[in-house]
Amino acid sequence: MSTDSAADGAGVAARIERLLRHTAVAVRGALTRRDGQLLLGVSGLAYFLLYLAGLRHLGFGPAGYEVSVVSNPLTRAFRQVGPFQWEPIALVVVGPVELLVSPLNVLLGAVLASLVGLNLAVSAVAWRGPSACRLGPGAGAVSGLPGLLSGFACCGPTILLVVGVQASAGLLSLFQWLLPLTVVALLGTLLWVGSRVETA
Repeated sequence: MSTDSAADGAGVAARIERLLRHTAVAVRGALTRRDGQLLLGVSGLAYFLLYLAGLRHLGFGPAGYEVSVVSNPLTRAFRQVGPFQWEPIALVVVGPVELLVSPLNVLLGAVLASLVGLNLAVSAVAWRGPSACRLGPGAGAVSGLPGLLSGFACCGPTILLVVGVQASAGLLSLFQWLLPLTVVALLGTLLWVGSRVETA
C-alpha cells in the first residue's frame, strides 16, 4: 500500500514538473519573438498604469515638481486601507503627472501586469504562429481571456462610482475576491497553455 502511494506521489510530481517545463517552453517561445516581446511590454505597461489610475494613485494636476514622504514610512507602507490596497507613503509630482507611491500596491500591480502581459503575449503568438512555441490548436484564444477581464479586479468599485451605480456591501465584498481569483485565473491559463505544448 505504501509502495503504491509512493508511486502515485512520484507520478503526480513528474506530471507537475512536466507541466511547468512545458509552460516555460510556451512562455520562452512567445518571448523569443519580437511581436511577443512588444505585446508583453505594451500590454504590461498599459495595465500597470491603468491599475494605478484605478486605485487613484496616478493622475494629473497642476504642473510642478515635488517629492514628499510621510513620517514613519516603513510602518505606514504595510497599513491596509482596503482589500489588497495599502496606504501610500510618498507623493511624486513631475510636470502635470501626480503619483502616490505605495510600495505594496506597486509590487502587486507589477505582478498582475506581468501575468497579463505574458498571457496576452502567449495568446497572440499561439494564434499567429503556433509552431513558434509548439502549441496545439486552440491555445491562443483561451489564454488571453483572463488578461482582458482582470481589470475589474482592482478597479471594480471605481468603475461603479464613475457610472453612478451604488455598490452594496455584498457587491463590494465580491470585488474583494476578484483579485485573488484573477491571479489564479492568470496562472491557470499559463499552465493550461503549458498542457497544450506539443513535445517534439
